[in-house]
Amino acid sequence: MNIEVKPFVLNDFTQQEAACVSVKKMTKKELKNLAESLDLVYDDTHIVFAKKLFNAYLTGNK
Repeated sequence: MNIEVKPFVLNDFTQQEAACVSVKKMTKKELKNLAESLDLVYDDTHIVFAKKLFNAYLTGNK
């Protein structure tokens, strides 16, 4: 019986192409629709604040 020995190559166990990751910014319209679907009370100031906060979080800005 012959046993073939090969070096461990990490790429043999991972995907050949990395998935492209993109960040989609949240719009005010999407936030308003989400707030309405959750029956939340809001005004334009809340939406602008939430949009800035959420988009900064997604892009990694501090």
